[in-house]
Amino acid sequence: MRLLESKKGLSFFAFEHSEEYQQAQHKFLVAVESMEPNNIVVLLQTSPYHVDSLLQLSDACRFQEDQEMARDLVERALYSMECAFHPLFSLTSGACRLDYRRPENRSFYLALYKQMSFLEKRGCPRTALEYCKLILSLEPDEDPLCMLLLIDHLALRARNYEYLIRLFQEWEAHRNLSQLPNFAFSVPLAYFLLSQQTDLPECERSSARQKASLLIQQALTMFPGVLLPLLESCSVRPDATVSSHRFFGPNAEISQPPALSQLVNLYLGRSHFLWKEPATMSWLEENVHEVLQAVDAGNPAVEACENRRKVLYQRAPRNIHRHVILSEIKEAVAALPPDVTTQSVMGFDPLPPSDTIYSYVRPERKGEEERVIWGSQLCVCRPRSFPSPPNVRALACRPLWQAKSHQPWKHHCSLLPVTVAKLYHGGGEARGRSGWGSEPQPGPEQADAGCARHDGQLPPQRPGGAARGRR
Repeated sequence: MRLLESKKGLSFFAFEHSEEYQQAQHKFLVAVESMEPNNIVVLLQTSPYHVDSLLQLSDACRFQEDQEMARDLVERALYSMECAFHPLFSLTSGACRLDYRRPENRSFYLALYKQMSFLEKRGCPRTALEYCKLILSLEPDEDPLCMLLLIDHLALRARNYEYLIRLFQEWEAHRNLSQLPNFAFSVPLAYFLLSQQTDLPECERSSARQKASLLIQQALTMFPGVLLPLLESCSVRPDATVSSHRFFGPNAEISQPPALSQLVNLYLGRSHFLWKEPATMSWLEENVHEVLQAVDAGNPAVEACENRRKVLYQRAPRNIHRHVILSEIKEAVAALPPDVTTQSVMGFDPLPPSDTIYSYVRPERKGEEERVIWGSQLCVCRPRSFPSPPNVRALACRPLWQAKSHQPWKHHCSLLPVTVAKLYHGGGEARGRSGWGSEPQPGPEQADAGCARHDGQLPPQRPGGAARGRR
């Protein structure tokens, strides 16, 4: 990692690939093109700390429902990149930036995101929330993985209501968070849950309840198509007055722009269970009837919200599509536009930015045969040239984020768990599962922060036992 520049109190960094690591990266792209996971395993045996290989193999293990192996591979990728940190790079200062347009930096984003997802699934929402804050802090203005679509969910799960409310208050003016359905509904829910806490003074609880009611009415007016799908997800049947009304009826969901439907499906697929409490449903019902009265009375805010919906949600930006792919929520993935679903989606680099900054390119391979190990046989492919910058279309037979019954790895990795297990055992010698053969262990000991780059090889052992990254 190197320091690019420092300005206005911010420090801009970028990971660097050594020449040896670049060679490993080129071999990785060839392995991905072969659509054979075992080729990535072979690469990891010679370059055990190659980050993209670890992340891609982690996805393969996850598709095979080997969650423990998938988590270990992601943690190993994070450790590899931690060994290359610059001495001035800090994860806690909030003043360090990584440009997502640089491919070397994207691996760090994706590794953090995958680790955050594992933590959430393991029932650690508070730790997952801290990872989410970290990813957002690396490039808050562009937000390449669109963590604003997730941070409210994790804050509610972690019961960190004050943080969510403060984030909304401070960012609403310049980020228009209320125009995102997840914030429009999560913030009033945070106020309501805060008003339910008995350890607060009565005046604060009453104020939070009033604020919650005001915000949820604004959310229902702006996004009427959320109500009925939310009630259906919570197994709640609305009364006839609500379900038959023109404002909240089926037409409200059908008439939504496609981009808005995608955001709504993402929010409901992730956060609907937070509304299942009887007290929450009772409070929601009260405010639904208040909104219906305002609609019947001809409140001008209703027409203003309808006009905004038609203008603001014509097309979702690329970072939202990238977030939907990583989330793997089927309802949201199904709402992706055709120009996204028809292109190759790579697990190690989903939807790369169109203005990518390449520090090196993949060399052309003309006039020579490409030899790829396919299973136990050596296949020889005819000569062909590769585009530069790289545009790998491997594993494109089916996108990596499709449903579990349609995984591209399904027919190719029946031997994968056995093969990957060799990484834990040095050539067959039994050494405990946590040993990673004879390799140094990612632990609490900080690797040398002065390592400017790494080459994907096994770091040499320090005299004291800690691993030092290569320069």
